[in-house]
Order: sequence, then structure tokens, then C-alpha cells
Amino acid sequence: MADKIKLLIALLLLAAGVVGFYALGDAAAVLRVASVLFGVMAAAGVFWTSSQGKRFFGFAGDSVNEAKRVVWPTRKETVQTTGIVILFAVVMALFLWAVDASLLLVVNKLMGRGD
Repeated sequence: MADKIKLLIALLLLAAGVVGFYALGDAAAVLRVASVLFGVMAAAGVFWTSSQGKRFFGFAGDSVNEAKRVVWPTRKETVQTTGIVILFAVVMALFLWAVDASLLLVVNKLMGRGD
């Protein structure tokens, strides 16, 4: 029950930040943006104290650690792979054009429209 109340408070804080943005319509843009940022940060703080928030932030931290362990391709590997993909796309387009043209020719011959 306490977690549901925390989630409700977090949602209300987020909504208050957005309402503050529109309520400060005549104020400087910095104050309007600060209102939204304060609402988001306060909502994140309250959300973090809930069990769902702890699980979410734990998952986010694990995701960041996993992304750091990824072995990214070198520039050379990226260029080579991109070249192969483009070459394959061109070859496939030519093949499909040849099949389409051949079928068009066969259908035209069968229908008696050929020269």
C-alpha cells in the first residue's frame, strides 16, 4: 500500500511540474523549464524509494553495465559490413528486376501481345 501511495505522489509531482510550466506562461523560459525539471527530479526521487523504483533503477544500472561490456566493431569492420549490405541490396534489386521483366515478357507472349 505504501508503494502505491509513493507512486501516486510521484505522478502528482510530475503533473505539478507540467502544470507549473503552463501556469508560468508569462515568466521567463528558464523558470518554466526549471519547473518541469524540478517536477521530474522530485518524482524520480519519490519513485526511487518505492520497490518498483528500486527494481527499475537496478535494471537500468545493469543495462548500462551490459552496454559497457559490448564489443563494438571497428570503423573498418563497419565500413566493410555496410559495403556488403549495399552490394547485396543492389544485386538483389537487379535480380528481382530481371525476374519481373522475364515474367512480364512471358505473360505478354502468352496473352498474344508480344511483337
